[in-house]
Amino acid sequence: MSLLADPITPIGAARPDAVVAGLRELDGRTVAWFELSGRTATSSGAAEAEVVERALSIAGTVGCPVVGVVRSVAVEVAPTGLDGLVAWGRVAAAATRLSGVVPILVAVTGPVHGSLAPILGLADHVVMTADATAYVNGPAPVERITGAQVTPGELGGSAVHSSTSGLVSLTATDADDAVAALSELLDHLPDNHLAEAPHRPTGDAPTRPCHAAASVVPAEPHRSYDIRDVVADVIDHGSLLEVHPDHAPNVVTAYARLGGTSVAIVANQPGVRAGTLDIPASVKAARHVQLADAFGIPILTFVDTPGYQPGRELERRGMIRHGAKLVHAYAAATVPRLCVIVRKAYGGAYIVMDSRTMGSDLVLAWPRAEIAVMGAAGAVGILHRGEDDPAIRAKLEEQYRDAFCTPRIAAERGLVDDVVDPADTRRVLAAALPRLRHKRPELPARKHDNQPL
Repeated sequence: MSLLADPITPIGAARPDAVVAGLRELDGRTVAWFELSGRTATSSGAAEAEVVERALSIAGTVGCPVVGVVRSVAVEVAPTGLDGLVAWGRVAAAATRLSGVVPILVAVTGPVHGSLAPILGLADHVVMTADATAYVNGPAPVERITGAQVTPGELGGSAVHSSTSGLVSLTATDADDAVAALSELLDHLPDNHLAEAPHRPTGDAPTRPCHAAASVVPAEPHRSYDIRDVVADVIDHGSLLEVHPDHAPNVVTAYARLGGTSVAIVANQPGVRAGTLDIPASVKAARHVQLADAFGIPILTFVDTPGYQPGRELERRGMIRHGAKLVHAYAAATVPRLCVIVRKAYGGAYIVMDSRTMGSDLVLAWPRAEIAVMGAAGAVGILHRGEDDPAIRAKLEEQYRDAFCTPRIAAERGLVDDVVDPADTRRVLAAALPRLRHKRPELPARKHDNQPL
């Protein structure tokens, strides 16, 4: 059964056959829809761009999401092609003006190359089929400049963009599957920044105990597990939609529902690099937090991280600057924010993962949570540097952990609102979420902030 409902209210119906646009229904939601399949032989590309720009303009006026399917995009190489570049520049400007106003979702089902590829970076979510490609410079320029021979797939295939570049939120098997993925993403997003995301009661009782979540986390702080097992048990059953799953897997970003309300999930993943934060993870999480805040979606954070990943190359690449993106995103977010410290929360990573001082509305900790400047092993290594006996060091680490790595100290200082039984996590979060629904923070008057880029 198709997710698209006809008829379509056309936009630019007399323009080239390479573009179709209009207002239509996608799984019951009105969207500004466009499809691109290159350009006609008589077009420079400008006519197609003008139709897409018109669709974006109408989306802003109506206040509905933008959904596009791009099979290919082309601009004439001849001098008249400059008209196409100018027109696509206007499309990029229109998309920028709509950023944070209405969701922009794009499915790439064919080649998107050259100067137009960066437009994909302006979308809120991109879905890509296995045979699609997207890149700024193709194999020929790469070989000419660098001498390296690469295929289009190696340069900008879906595998590259879903893992390394992080451009793609979800991958799809074909065009129909891509549209279904866009619909699934849209189901967690509102029509515009003034509306609310669809409420979908699931029949999962808000008071249901989280026995599975409680049992999956090992008592030993160094043992790994999959944080998704914890998240899946806390949220409404079957509602988890992970985005960017293959990119920076040491942090999980997803949409879900809690008591039927759409929420954005950010969670450290102890099963990958012990859940440490690095540059890709920081940027990935920051973008998810920023998108959720732009569209009024509450943020639910699960913390289990020993800190930032150490490394000379990371520091040279700008760990401080890129790490600040996540700091900025959380601190600037005005939506309801709920945080659960599952196990480890050390040092700067504790601060950035939506701690109380970052402005979180509710911070919960499980009884075995370790909230400290650093872990017991690192602290003992500094405080008892000359101690080489493994048995004595183990005893000292145990003493340090019992004395300082507990949620009790943080709770006494007001940095944790409550230490909860893991089985009660869902009940407490589900009760708090509707009470925070009308949160109205006061923001300073300014043109815009200067987020670290």
